[in-house]
Amino acid sequence: MKILLLTTHLRMGGVPMYVVTLAESLKQNGHEVFVSSCGGELVERLDRENIPHIKIDIDTKFELNPKVMAGICGLRGPVRKNSIEIIHTNTRVTQVMGKALSLMTAARHVSTCHGFFKPRAPRVLFGCWGMRVIAISGAVRDHLKNDFNIAESRIALIHNGIDAEAFKKEFSDAEKKAIKNLLGLKLGGPVIGIIARLSSVKGHKFLITAMKKVISEIKNAQLLIIGEGDEEPGLRQLVKELGLEDSVVFSKSVSDTTGPLSVMDIFVLPSLEEGLGLVLLEALCMARPVIASNVGGINSIIKDNITGKLVPPKDPETIARSIMDFLKDREKAARLGRKGQEFVSRNFALSDMVRKVETVYKQVIG
Repeated sequence: MKILLLTTHLRMGGVPMYVVTLAESLKQNGHEVFVSSCGGELVERLDRENIPHIKIDIDTKFELNPKVMAGICGLRGPVRKNSIEIIHTNTRVTQVMGKALSLMTAARHVSTCHGFFKPRAPRVLFGCWGMRVIAISGAVRDHLKNDFNIAESRIALIHNGIDAEAFKKEFSDAEKKAIKNLLGLKLGGPVIGIIARLSSVKGHKFLITAMKKVISEIKNAQLLIIGEGDEEPGLRQLVKELGLEDSVVFSKSVSDTTGPLSVMDIFVLPSLEEGLGLVLLEALCMARPVIASNVGGINSIIKDNITGKLVPPKDPETIARSIMDFLKDREKAARLGRKGQEFVSRNFALSDMVRKVETVYKQVIG
């Protein structure tokens, strides 16, 4: 098949990683794959695999931005020239583009819904979801049915997949020491970590607030925050107000999360909403004990006190207690980490995800 994967950008994040990983796997399976976006650091991965990237200026979240129409016009030629059979869109803006391009060409349109949208009238009336919609979790599937009136027959539930073996790296003590030095962490003391864009929806402020309580009891504990975004100034100010400057380290986004995850004793994702949480799969693949909010599709991955610890959203007190529980009972933390690793390896294999996506493609072509 000839497939165009369309997303807004290829900067670090869950949706861009999904697109790039899917593109690589589809090419390995013998398909001719193209990716289009406004660019970003992940384009380098496509270049290494000789996957063509068509750059278009669609760095916007507004469906009626003039860039959207310009992007449609810019892609119409490549879609026809390359005889694209499937246009697979991954953001709200690109859904609109995919719908328009499918009407202009012979290509079929499929979309993946990675999270939750406000059911505004234009989105309900003019969904542009495509012939089939992939939902990455049961919670997202229910959102599509209940808030957008999409028939269940059009929805394919396909969890994000991960190459578990790639995250089972073993790091020596010397390598971990070097990683800590590079990140600016102190060599002593447990490390609590989060890898997520610095957006209010990820709940960083609740984790930072929880760390005030943790550090009052475990003096040498440290918090490692990896990510970039608009919330950074406010989060740094909160760290200062709580007197945590010596215990909280901010670091830029990384393309390879295995190094930072290797030095984390506990991984925390206190999101306020989450379609699934690809970074949770990565943390569990490395057998990290995980604490996460019980929102969206997270409970598809984290089974409370089995594969990790679920906490209510916006609850720094419970986050703090859960962190201290793991730090004081290392045997329990390690056990949950191992169980999580086994669970992800069994249920979230990348090969299964790709096979199911290919089935959706065949159905819409068929």
